[in-house]
Amino acid sequence: MRDPVIDKIQSHPKYHELRKARDGFGWLLSVLMLVVYYGYIALIAFDKAFLAQPIGSGVTTLGIPLGMFVIVFTVVITGLYVQRANNTYDALTKEILEDVTK
Repeated sequence: MRDPVIDKIQSHPKYHELRKARDGFGWLLSVLMLVVYYGYIALIAFDKAFLAQPIGSGVTTLGIPLGMFVIVFTVVITGLYVQRANNTYDALTKEILEDVTK
């Protein structure tokens, strides 16, 4: 048995707007993360010499800051999604629930 509130929510135009915006942004961030992560893994697999280049006269190689970039990039895109969810998606969800529960 279906809940009529769920049917109202799913037929609401702002619900479709919310789904489209959220899904598109989620896929964009997912693709970016996959490119960065698998790009780094591909460098490890196919161009070790590039990653093994020392930076300056120390013992740190280029692979260390690139690996740190992957970690920082992950945190940054997670923060972007949370910021968008808190400011945009939550507001749309609230509007939809207010319209449906009148």
